[in-house]
Amino acid sequence: MKHDTTRTDWTKEEARAIHALPFPDLIARAQSVHRAHFDPTAIETASLLSIKTGGCPEDCGYCSQSAHYDSGVKATKLMTTEAVIAAAKRAKQSGAQRFCMGAAWRSPKDRDMDSLCDMVRGVSELGLETCMTLGMLSPQQVARLKAAGLDFYNHNIDTSPAYYSKVATTRTMQDRLETVGHVREGGIRVCCGGILGMGEAEEDRIAMLMTLATLPTHPDSVPINLWNTVEGVPVQDRAKPVDPFALVRLVALARILMPASVVRLSAGRSSMSDELQALCFLAGANSIFVGARLLTTGNPDAEQDKDLLKRLGMRIASVEERATLSAAE
Repeated sequence: MKHDTTRTDWTKEEARAIHALPFPDLIARAQSVHRAHFDPTAIETASLLSIKTGGCPEDCGYCSQSAHYDSGVKATKLMTTEAVIAAAKRAKQSGAQRFCMGAAWRSPKDRDMDSLCDMVRGVSELGLETCMTLGMLSPQQVARLKAAGLDFYNHNIDTSPAYYSKVATTRTMQDRLETVGHVREGGIRVCCGGILGMGEAEEDRIAMLMTLATLPTHPDSVPINLWNTVEGVPVQDRAKPVDPFALVRLVALARILMPASVVRLSAGRSSMSDELQALCFLAGANSIFVGARLLTTGNPDAEQDKDLLKRLGMRIASVEERATLSAAE
């Protein structure tokens, strides 16, 4: 029997009340939900590669890859399929189970689709799950990626609907949600989350999770990113460090609102203490990125991650149990 029912009709009042629970009660509830859907000792692993860096025409105020800002990131051309597959092999050797490929585009051009599909097929043949983040997609592009075997597509909403215009102006929240809808309707699993620490209020963080939790279907993966310092971009001027307990509360709220979704600690983990990561795991986070880089920012060393999981008595989830519900259901 399931211990918790997946809902898409949460109210703001419910979300606020859950978020405001005394910390022990919040963690206990999140743990109960987590154990009803997942093995709480298992962590999924993914690796992220920038297959086309910089020169993006979007003006996302947090992004070092935007052509609008002088962040020191140099624009590159799309990597060759051979180079991407070689990187995927190294990621697999380092313990990654999913390989994510990101390109700094508003949306991919049709001339690039053949190469992108070849990358998906090549990485899939290595026995890795495949994920891409390429900007906005048309239904036709979704269909091509699906036919190539793409497992996941990442398209974050970044923040709350109310705060979004303070983060980017070259696209809207609705543009992002439309792509998420195209991906879901096209049969590709959705990876969609946000970023904390860009100057947004607590209410914005709750509203960001509410936006995801009230979609017709919850995202399969929900990455929670901490803002990383990037000189030369607008967000840097108003960014504020996220209180560690505020992060844990958001992780717990994500777990409770979206019980069957994988909740991933993404960007910013290199600045987290082992103790903070452990609290996030207790609150329901069950996925991390492995490898030294996340697009253009740093990430903990693979040996650090292995040591942390060993000290906690936790383990990397097996391929067979990934995306499956535990026997507790």
